[in-house]
Amino acid sequence: MNHLRACTALGALAGLAAAPALAASVNLSEVLYDAASTDDGRLFVELWGPAGTSLEGWTVEGVNGADGAIGPIVTLSGQIGSDGFFVVADSDAGATQVVNADQLTNFDFQNGPDSVVLRDALGNLLDALGYGLFGAADIFAGEGSAAPDGAAGQSLARLFANQDTNDNLADFALLDVPTPGTGPLALPEPGAAAPLALFVCALCLARRRIRIPLAVR
Repeated sequence: MNHLRACTALGALAGLAAAPALAASVNLSEVLYDAASTDDGRLFVELWGPAGTSLEGWTVEGVNGADGAIGPIVTLSGQIGSDGFFVVADSDAGATQVVNADQLTNFDFQNGPDSVVLRDALGNLLDALGYGLFGAADIFAGEGSAAPDGAAGQSLARLFANQDTNDNLADFALLDVPTPGTGPLALPEPGAAAPLALFVCALCLARRRIRIPLAVR
């Protein structure tokens, strides 16, 4: 992150410390919806939750901010791994450039203002992320206030993968280098006594990894 984004993250962390932090069962943890070049084989949605949680029949759905239309709908299969993360990656001719991918399927979420929602097999809404600048007539399907709409290649990542304050602007920050399948879980949770500035520094160190195309695990 540059200094501006570090300050933005610091402000978001301050908001988290002031608000009650809720531990959710399964969260949207990180989303890359617009790659730096072609989107094919580069987009992903990362979930975080208890290891072994079955995702059979769950869906990740896009919600068009212009009219509320639903799509794409990504049906999940498998279960959350021992590390607590599950990465569903876009497939290009059966392959992907997303590291740590657990499921491959073809999808392409729109750039903001739009939303991504997570539902269980019964259709219950579990989590939602809205991003971009929503107008008065637009449909916002996220939580609280919308997260920012990043530039191509930037992902939206939850600051604390196991925490959800039900406010996208407070919970998510932009990452220059996406980190599918990893997260800053070693950081203290919001409300701990450590200075917030140290949280930001640790977050930057934990999240700044070089993205190298690897075979799907």
